[in-house]
Amino acid sequence: MTNPLAPGSLSGRVALVTGSSRGIGADTARYLAGAGAAVVVNYRSKAPRAEKVVAEITAAGGRAIAIGADLTDATSVASMFERAVAELGPIDVLVLNASGGMETGMGDDYAMRLNRDAQVNVVERGMPHLAAGARIVFVTSHQAHFIRTTPTMPEYEPVARSKRAGEDALRDKLPEFETAGVEFVVVSGDMIEGTITATLLERANPGAIEARKHDAGRLYNVAEFAAEVAAAAVDPVPENHTRYVGDTSGFARD
Repeated sequence: MTNPLAPGSLSGRVALVTGSSRGIGADTARYLAGAGAAVVVNYRSKAPRAEKVVAEITAAGGRAIAIGADLTDATSVASMFERAVAELGPIDVLVLNASGGMETGMGDDYAMRLNRDAQVNVVERGMPHLAAGARIVFVTSHQAHFIRTTPTMPEYEPVARSKRAGEDALRDKLPEFETAGVEFVVVSGDMIEGTITATLLERANPGAIEARKHDAGRLYNVAEFAAEVAAAAVDPVPENHTRYVGDTSGFARD
């Protein structure tokens, strides 16, 4: 995969990517490391998978460590940041990639706990450990970002509403970010082919992803979208703090 970031453009910087043992998070971590950043690969429970990403990064000449943390638990998140800073230094780039809510057996409130409460938890615990001029990147979907004005498929609506709630909660912190000298960017993309969410949606609603692909013209794959997330970590902050990836013509703005 082609790295969107110039070699050495993040030398001396430290990045932490939540939910980066696979998928978009893993590819984002690889891109950031390829640009010279020391990277924290965060995972919830799959340590071997995270260590594999770390091994790939180090084999390519980069620097990375894997740190497990339950993002819904304040103590676990605090420990993650303490270890990251102790081993690598203050965080320059914090990518809020971890999300979910379509899993079974996690409780009716799991989507909101993970996609809103945990995002706020990570930011609040992370703020004291951010470097001067740090940037926070929040990863979401068009289906969530535009949920207040554009309906989505019923199977995804609870997740979409919880992710929008997370985005809103973080936007409420913009004055705090500005005072601290922290930049904030939301990366919103359409459904991404090859993700767990797309797979679960297809199981629940066969043909849904192909239908969305037909309506949008094309859907980004994991590596392509991760490249946009990585670029959002260094490119100028866009208007309204939002970087749109893929077609948005079918979504009404509020």
